[in-house]
Amino acid sequence: MVWAVFVLLVLVILAFDLGILSRESKALTAREALIRTGAYFVLALMFTVFVYFAYENKWFGLGVYEEVKVEAGHGPKMTALPANGLEAAAQFFMGYILEQSLSIDNIFVIALILAYFQVPAAFQHRVLLWGILGALVMRGVMIYLGIELIHRFAFTMYIFGALLLFTAFKMLFAGEGEVDFEKNRMIRLTRRIFNLHPSFVQDHFFTRVDGKLAMTPMFLALVIVETTDLVFAIDSIPAVIGLTQDPFLVFTSNVFAILGLRSLYFALADLLGRFHYLKYSLVAILAFVGIKMLVHDFLPHEQTSLITLISLAFIAVALGVGIGASLMLPEKHDPESATEPDSQPS
Repeated sequence: MVWAVFVLLVLVILAFDLGILSRESKALTAREALIRTGAYFVLALMFTVFVYFAYENKWFGLGVYEEVKVEAGHGPKMTALPANGLEAAAQFFMGYILEQSLSIDNIFVIALILAYFQVPAAFQHRVLLWGILGALVMRGVMIYLGIELIHRFAFTMYIFGALLLFTAFKMLFAGEGEVDFEKNRMIRLTRRIFNLHPSFVQDHFFTRVDGKLAMTPMFLALVIVETTDLVFAIDSIPAVIGLTQDPFLVFTSNVFAILGLRSLYFALADLLGRFHYLKYSLVAILAFVGIKMLVHDFLPHEQTSLITLISLAFIAVALGVGIGASLMLPEKHDPESATEPDSQPS
């Protein structure tokens, strides 16, 4: 029942956001975006309080776990299941903050996608809203499969840990090169299925040309946004599973992070370049969680609360250092390139 009520709550929030706050197709101002971002953060804090009392008092069966046997006949050592309300609240909030932090990279790619397809600012919120709805479904399925794999096959924990270390390594040495979306396989596949209308038709994803259904550039942008979120989820979901293996906490922390993604995009889209050291914070966090998953068999199970607090402190410090360093040490730009006239026609 609690799962159904939570999903219903999410749908009500999205309906309110779309039907009341976004009835008109207009671009969100930075002030409006910051207010909505703050509102979603307050909702996450309120849900953290609910998690504490629900798991402390075992409401709706939350916090009650059955022993699951794996293929080899021995149950895996579950070191990331909360023993009480405080651990559950800490694990939820850690997952939420981690997902919110990792979504900053996602926001940067979304900004590239919307700019590439030249989606008008007034229509961007619609692309992001439907992208969020698709992401909720995809992540729900991936979270279920990921946790089931860990419960049934203990070695999956090591695979996820290695995946996070590889992701951290790849992020550390990733370049700043431009992305050519025309080479994207999903774009090619979509163009084979639907005819492409060359221009936008208000905020519609489809239109009709000579009686035939045709997609607008809005729909192409949505396809790439959904594909991008799927790729990011492959990295981010194992990271949260490394913090907690309670499916309800993993799912809800992901959902709250995704719900605030749209307003966070409009709040940070023009400021992303200032957080140039945040990448190293994310690298450190992913590496930390990956190592934690690889050594989970050696962690003292009776010290779960301490391990949870250490993880929360590490994430908070890493993010604080990355954001602080970005603000105190602005990125230096080449003055020659900054003053060089643009030789390309507009």
